[in-house]
Amino acid sequence: MNTSDTSHRTYARVAGFTFLFYIVAGITSMALGSESQIRDLLLLLQSFSALVLGATLYGLTYKQGPILALLALTCRVAEAVQYGESAIYFAVSSLIFSLLLLRGRLIPTALAWLGVAASALLAAILPLQLAGILANMNWSDSVTWLVWLPMLVFELVFAFWLMFKGVADTKLLPPDPILT
Repeated sequence: MNTSDTSHRTYARVAGFTFLFYIVAGITSMALGSESQIRDLLLLLQSFSALVLGATLYGLTYKQGPILALLALTCRVAEAVQYGESAIYFAVSSLIFSLLLLRGRLIPTALAWLGVAASALLAAILPLQLAGILANMNWSDSVTWLVWLPMLVFELVFAFWLMFKGVADTKLLPPDPILT
């Protein structure tokens, strides 16, 4: 086993754990309400998690498209520092990373396609909402949960996949010809 394999396994495990932490911190901060100091700490930790995810996912995907991986990393950085519309940067980053995971066949194809579909849905809906074409979604609305549910499912499954299976060895698999 070479150091590249070890670092990819480490990146995958760190990313998997960070995804879970990111989800728990985000949901907990929403549940606490806006006046809680713990909420502020959780939002800070969630922002830091976005940076860790950007770096680790970049490390896993840059061989599939260095410029796209850098763009996705940049979107994660913007997500971490942008409170108002961070969800848009999140969706675009997730879409690009999912496409790169699919291109390199680094995770099961069905899981990567779920990430692409869930991210594309959010990347399309969130700007329309910002432009006033769609009504603002509140977390108390069932429509909001339906829109975000595919992403939640993807991220949870992906997190556990990364922690326990990691990513495929890119030396063994040629890139997906459809996406190259």
